[in-house]
Amino acid sequence: MSYRATHRSATPQHLSPLAIAFVLALLSHQSLMADDWPQFRGPNCTGISATTKSLPAEFSATKNVQWSADVGDGVGGPVVAAGRTFVCGMVGDEAIRLSALDAATGTPLWHRDWPTGKLPEVHKTNSHASTTPAADADRVYFYFSTLGLIALDAKTGAEVWRQKLPTPFFVFKWGPAMSPVLYQDKVLFCQDDDLFPAFYAFDKKTGKELWKDERDDMAVNYSHPVVCETEQGDEIVVAGTGLLIGYDPDTGKRLWQSRTLLRNIKTTPVSHDGTIYISLQSSGIANQWLATADRSETGNSDGKLSKAEMQAFVGETKIPEVFYKKTFDRGDANQDGVLEGAELDIAFLSPDNFAGATFEVEDPANEFVLAVRGGGRGDVTDSHLLWKHETKYTDHIVSPYVRDGRMLLVKGGGITTLFETSKGESLRDPKRIPNASEYFASPIYGDGKVFIAGENGFVVVLKDGPDYDVLAKNDMGDSIIGTPAIADGRLFIRTRSRLIVVGQD
Repeated sequence: MSYRATHRSATPQHLSPLAIAFVLALLSHQSLMADDWPQFRGPNCTGISATTKSLPAEFSATKNVQWSADVGDGVGGPVVAAGRTFVCGMVGDEAIRLSALDAATGTPLWHRDWPTGKLPEVHKTNSHASTTPAADADRVYFYFSTLGLIALDAKTGAEVWRQKLPTPFFVFKWGPAMSPVLYQDKVLFCQDDDLFPAFYAFDKKTGKELWKDERDDMAVNYSHPVVCETEQGDEIVVAGTGLLIGYDPDTGKRLWQSRTLLRNIKTTPVSHDGTIYISLQSSGIANQWLATADRSETGNSDGKLSKAEMQAFVGETKIPEVFYKKTFDRGDANQDGVLEGAELDIAFLSPDNFAGATFEVEDPANEFVLAVRGGGRGDVTDSHLLWKHETKYTDHIVSPYVRDGRMLLVKGGGITTLFETSKGESLRDPKRIPNASEYFASPIYGDGKVFIAGENGFVVVLKDGPDYDVLAKNDMGDSIIGTPAIADGRLFIRTRSRLIVVGQD
């Protein structure tokens, strides 16, 4: 039931003022208990919906479609709050649009367009419309690289506040892809880019900066903050280069860190019952430079990296001189004008955080699943690591699905692996789902079903259970990069150009 429908049917004119007050209080309670999908990957970024309504197993771009809308090119996911859905998309090459639609009917409520200025090239899989908004009943919070973080009135689209943040710089053409996350009265935003890595907390109502953690010890990461509930209180946990860090949500102070990660991370952990579950894959910043710049058409495959090779790889986007000072000049110990061997790690990793080095061991493993217990203080690398296992089938972008004591991973090609969560032991051999696609969207759950969207536009539906039996394979007719949303008995699927909403007829 949509917010509008509930409001109309619950407040007829013949009710007494006392009865109306009771109904409004009940509505307020219902809104707090609603199965909204308020941010990237839903409640606490877990991918798990609280919906009690039925969701279809079979659907397509035409079957079981309740409504659809053109929303422009984009890969950021939709969110749903208080009967409204929000999604962003590019309008041409130099404008971004945030659209608000009625979640039940698809009726346009409002949209806002902003000029972005000229934007750098990003990888073809990405889009500059890569962020997922966050929303509650009052406001929607939207980030764009050249605009900063903006809060808008959810009903009207009027701007409430704006925080101009440093425009991120990415030497590699992955581009920005981070999204705001909500926690109580705060908007959390973490951006680990090549120049200005930082983690912020803003007041939801006013936009006032409450705290900021400079993350200069990080390389580029794409992992979102999650809330970990512990006996000591809530902690905000963020994964990064080599480190998993637990923050005090009120002050932004680093409470603990675990040196258990790799060179960088693009997946978002899942927090459950005081434990953080992580899957990650990384070949390392240094290796990525050699694989793309030195070994590209502009390189000479000599295992060394020069400034000219770096700039030639980046192309028209000029690398800021401050980046060379921060990286290249730091790493070029013998000042011969090239980086090689361990110099690459020194260049691209902070001297305060060398845990993710590539060249410090002969053959560093680059795929792991692990679990870390929250609630510690200081360095908890040894004390709070519950388990860590090397694997061969993790994905560098798709976040894990954790529920009922099982951790399900999906990798490009449709290969799935399954682990139990108490010790991280494998429950079965790798198994391919019937869609050999690349995967960028993360699995989501609702109504006893797991939905896995592939880049090729097919959504595989699994029965949630020990065997994850295949229920259906559904063709949405367009590429899917962003993670879908679930709310109020509907599945919101953002394809490359459209928002398609399916549900039971």
